[in-house]
Amino acid sequence: MLKVGVIGCGYWGPNLIRNFYKQPDVELAVVADVDASRLGFVHDNYPTVATVTDGMEIIGDPAIDAVVIATPVAAHFSLALKALQAGKHVFVEKPLATSVVECDRLIEEAAARGLVLYTDHVFVHTGAVRKIKQLIDEGAIGDPYYYDSARINLGLFQRDVNVIWDLAVHDLSILDYIMPQRPKAVSATLHQHVPGAQPNMAAITLFYETSFVAHITVNWMSPVKVRRTLIGGSRQMIVYDDIEPSQKVMVYEKGVDLFNPGSGDEDIRISYRAGDVWGPKLEGREALDRSAAHFIDCIRTGAQPITDGHSGREVVRMMEGAMVSARMDGQRIELDRVGSGVGRTGIRRSA
Repeated sequence: MLKVGVIGCGYWGPNLIRNFYKQPDVELAVVADVDASRLGFVHDNYPTVATVTDGMEIIGDPAIDAVVIATPVAAHFSLALKALQAGKHVFVEKPLATSVVECDRLIEEAAARGLVLYTDHVFVHTGAVRKIKQLIDEGAIGDPYYYDSARINLGLFQRDVNVIWDLAVHDLSILDYIMPQRPKAVSATLHQHVPGAQPNMAAITLFYETSFVAHITVNWMSPVKVRRTLIGGSRQMIVYDDIEPSQKVMVYEKGVDLFNPGSGDEDIRISYRAGDVWGPKLEGREALDRSAAHFIDCIRTGAQPITDGHSGREVVRMMEGAMVSARMDGQRIELDRVGSGVGRTGIRRSA
């Protein structure tokens, strides 16, 4: 039986605790948090699980096989590295680390020791995103044209990360999963409207080798909560609404056809077409349950995780590039420049 320890029982930690606790042939042995009141939550709901106030006790325990890290982002790298060096498989809440340099170090350590390094890009495990990937892989939408996402709400303002590292990370991880190509450049703007708080609004554009383009809008100061993504292709278009309670993905057989495309602009004719609208059947399993189970399966079988260290690195690379662009008023940044300590990432570290 695999023994798992969780470090962090704040905002996301309880969800991880719940899902690892119910995994078959897994013992959630111990939870660590510096806040004693959070450990009271563990005592009340999981009386068989031990608690400690120092995460290093979990990392140093030879009986623990895997460590789950759900701490503030600034602590991800140091805890994950120490856990790997102690011979533990590691599951890290998104994002994997605060820079590409840190991600590379974790990937190197995990590979050298033959350990699983797993990034919790939880949306990758939703039925909606898995179906979208299937449609793209099968060629159902034709040539992908664009990804246009709005992920906005009123709060929660984070203390340690800005809105890019809190919200945009989800869309970047989805793009890394569903698209067969990776972006070559990024442009971003970032805005702060509350003095003393982290920047709360950002717009990101990702450029690819093809004409495909991705636009991501994130905002902590919207009067309404929106989680809507449009994905356009040459054959079909997809609307993904994560707030929709029943049918989160709708496929539209709409688009345009060009006539005389090789002639002069004045001879090109555009025909609009509209067909059926349909909603594919989606898997109903909780995404975090699937994510936890996938991590455990990779430990047992040696399989490569869908959201491994390299996936975590790619998402951090896009965010790090976006931060560089934002500091340069939206200037386009080639992503092959990112990874050699290009500058601040927007992570607030405690003193």
